[in-house]
Amino acid sequence: MSILYFLVQQTMFFSIPLLIVALGGMFSERSGVINIALEGIMIMGAFAGILFINVAQKIIPGQPVLLMAVLVSALTGVVVSLLHAYASINMKADQIISGTAINMLAPAVAIYIARMIRTVQQIPFVNQFRIEKVPLLGDIPFFGPLLFRNTYLTTFIGFLILALSAVILYKTRFGLRLRSCGEHPQAADSAGINVYVMRYAGVMISGALAGLGGLVFVIPTSTQFNAEVSGYGFLALAVLIFGQWKPGRILAAAFFFGLMKAISSASSGIAFLHALSIPSVVYKMIPYVTTLVVLAFSSKMSQAPKAEGIPFDKGRR
Repeated sequence: MSILYFLVQQTMFFSIPLLIVALGGMFSERSGVINIALEGIMIMGAFAGILFINVAQKIIPGQPVLLMAVLVSALTGVVVSLLHAYASINMKADQIISGTAINMLAPAVAIYIARMIRTVQQIPFVNQFRIEKVPLLGDIPFFGPLLFRNTYLTTFIGFLILALSAVILYKTRFGLRLRSCGEHPQAADSAGINVYVMRYAGVMISGALAGLGGLVFVIPTSTQFNAEVSGYGFLALAVLIFGQWKPGRILAAAFFFGLMKAISSASSGIAFLHALSIPSVVYKMIPYVTTLVVLAFSSKMSQAPKAEGIPFDKGRR
């Protein structure tokens, strides 16, 4: 049973950032803008959040500094995403090239600023954010140790974002307008919807969640930030595609890929896997090989928004 608790907790650490970032990508692509800049935005969000924690936790200990870092990372993600939005929406640039440029720029900027401040690119922090047991909930048989012990506040933030995303996308006027701009922007425009504004909103929400996802990835898995997020932005894109741009399916896909990542990272701590004497490098390949296999089989069933990646021209019908 202890192995089950350990594996579920590890899966949570890897699944929640995937879930948050993939939901961010969903908002952008539902509005009609492909956002492969998720990796770069994650890096900048994590950089700003960890730098804030490094400075502020000497003054404000515990969970409050983490909540403030969440806001810092999200705001940083919004600022970076505006570069992609301007290039894609106003300049009508190729959205793949725009996103790739941000992915290349982000780690360079993070390393440069870190070295300017600290002379080294690593930014350390003290991980004082783990919650050993949530009061009352942690005492529930089976589910208490499984979900409410050795956890992080960011885990519950991730589930809250999932619920809000589903409500916003399917139960609000904003969500309906956003989806219409990703499917039939010309029809949406003829109905009086400002397609440019809706696409900006989608990309900015995407940036906020990707920036937050970068911080959520680093907090449980390390005690320093080194200007990289292990390709999680690209893995989140796979989760988004496998999840068919729908919150419920994205949740399932995030947990599937998170489980694969947990197995690859914690294989030495799981007795029966360690006993197989399989080289650790094989386990580390599992998430990425699984990604290729899943995408190969699921790509034919793609339900991507019809107008994603196509620049909107108000004068064209």
